[in-house]
Amino acid sequence: MLESSFGLGFFLKRPKIESKEWIVYFRITVDGIRKESSTKRKWDNTRWDQRFERAVGSKEDAKSLNFFLDSLTLKINEIKTEMMYSGKTITAEKIMDEVLGRTAPKIKVLEEFQKHNDEMEALLGKGYAKGTLDRFTITKNHLTAFIKFKLKKHDLEFADLNLEFVKDFEFYLRTVRDCSNNTTLKYIANFKKIVIRAIDKELITKDPFKNFKGRKTKLVKKPLTAQELYELESHYFTTDRLNVVRDVFVFQCYTGLAYIDAYQLKKTDIKEGIDGNLWIIVKTGDIDHLISIQSDHLFSV
Repeated sequence: MLESSFGLGFFLKRPKIESKEWIVYFRITVDGIRKESSTKRKWDNTRWDQRFERAVGSKEDAKSLNFFLDSLTLKINEIKTEMMYSGKTITAEKIMDEVLGRTAPKIKVLEEFQKHNDEMEALLGKGYAKGTLDRFTITKNHLTAFIKFKLKKHDLEFADLNLEFVKDFEFYLRTVRDCSNNTTLKYIANFKKIVIRAIDKELITKDPFKNFKGRKTKLVKKPLTAQELYELESHYFTTDRLNVVRDVFVFQCYTGLAYIDAYQLKKTDIKEGIDGNLWIIVKTGDIDHLISIQSDHLFSV
């Protein structure tokens, strides 16, 4: 991001204790906002030319100081240029922090991922569904396991992210976690959202996903026939857990409810309509769906 105006200047400041040697300061100005700091160098005020903002004379000490000031000028301009090309907002304070090494604490990937999930959880029912939060939670769990598996660490900094890391995570999901192609790409997309969020917050300047390519497999979904649904509904499993799964699935088939809506369904959601039929009134997202269900299926399932 280009700044409206930029200025850099050097000057001497009188020390508190009277002395012939004054402290050399530098001042950075961006859009009229000034920040100044000491260079931690001292110089004879009688051998200083404020017009050129440099030491006067051909002695070695003057050459040494001027070389230092030239180097500092170069460093400051490089910091400003890097900020401009990376799209960061340029301010005098940010440049000064970089010069003095007062950079912000390095935010780590899983730390930011958890912050994202916490914010999403706080907004459940206000634009986000629990199913969406569950998918991001699973993605974070996979990423946590991968970092421990590959790097033997509990987390890593955004600065360490690159295309190789993304491809290795993709390979890990396909092999170690045995995820299908489309499931793998969903997890990668969730991870990418966290990285884009970090870029927007200026925690990272480069997008490690820039050259990542993934193509979803087009799935052909074949609907169950009435006979297949009847056979499934009538089948008895020896495991209670599978019988519950069967009941929920069959219930979804008759109602058209998504799994998350069926999971969250309460008895109070089932009401008798004015026509004497049983109805389910549920809210999915921001829309109320009214669904008619035959009483025999409702009670048997």
